[in-house]
Amino acid sequence: MFTHPAFLPPCPAWLEPIQTALSAQLKAQLGERVRAMTGATGDARDFLEPAGDPGLFGPNSVAWQVHAHFVAMMTGGLSSLMLQALHPRALAAVWDHSKFRTQLQARLGRTALFVATTTYGGKAAAMQTIERVNRIHAHIRGTLPDGTPYVANDPELIRWVHLGETTSFLRAYQALSLQPLASAQQDQYFAEMAQVGQLLGAHDLSQTQHQALMQLQDYRSDLRVDERTRETLHLIENYPCSPLDRPLVSLIVKAAFHQLPDWALSLLERERACAVEQAAVRTALQGMGASLAWAFADTGVAARAKQRMAAKFDVAESDRKN
Repeated sequence: MFTHPAFLPPCPAWLEPIQTALSAQLKAQLGERVRAMTGATGDARDFLEPAGDPGLFGPNSVAWQVHAHFVAMMTGGLSSLMLQALHPRALAAVWDHSKFRTQLQARLGRTALFVATTTYGGKAAAMQTIERVNRIHAHIRGTLPDGTPYVANDPELIRWVHLGETTSFLRAYQALSLQPLASAQQDQYFAEMAQVGQLLGAHDLSQTQHQALMQLQDYRSDLRVDERTRETLHLIENYPCSPLDRPLVSLIVKAAFHQLPDWALSLLERERACAVEQAAVRTALQGMGASLAWAFADTGVAARAKQRMAAKFDVAESDRKN
């Protein structure tokens, strides 16, 4: 399904137009499959404007590199949802005020659009997206089945969700990318992403990977597994998709469990997969990640954002000549 053209032998010159047309068709089909799997509704062309606007991070950031890896982001997204389900108040805010139990793809699609816009969008678009989420959070409140109150804009809950997402995204990227980050780059990722977490209302966010992992563990006394947690895991393990996408989705779900820290697996009463299974899943997803990177090289969100930055220089060059 995901044969990378770079692995195929070169073709004669007379076949090049046919190969180009087939490559374009395959890229379009892969794009459709990704949209079907994730429930994505955004248009990558929206990221072409405004020309030269670097957004919150800019093209030299680690966030731009990490978040461009579709397989790692989907894997990390599911893994972070598993972590989120361990915190009863964080889970309740989603459980009581969204339709994720019947519209899991739509829920993940909205999260993916938020990450894409805050990472690759212009600064105004990123800030508008963050402000919209803050307005929504300000109206979400309720009580747990035992009567414990919660509010979605609680800085401690926002911090928990932020830590779960960033550590999960980076774990997945390090495992599934063919270009894992050096230690200093990993720390830079957390320093960059802390900007978004702070704008959402989180306090005292980590600036390094070690700090993030320690802060995440500080929540362990607040975590538990109940029926809501188990139902969330059941939803993830039975992620809705077409039969055509099931092989890839099954691998991604397995990898999501592989990225969980040992203490989280223990809470969930799950065993760590054997080294052979982890290596097989990792190898398969690394290949699929490379194929999808090829498919989105010119039309994905990250590609459009880079084109937006290049447009700044095109305009400047045109002005100079005129």
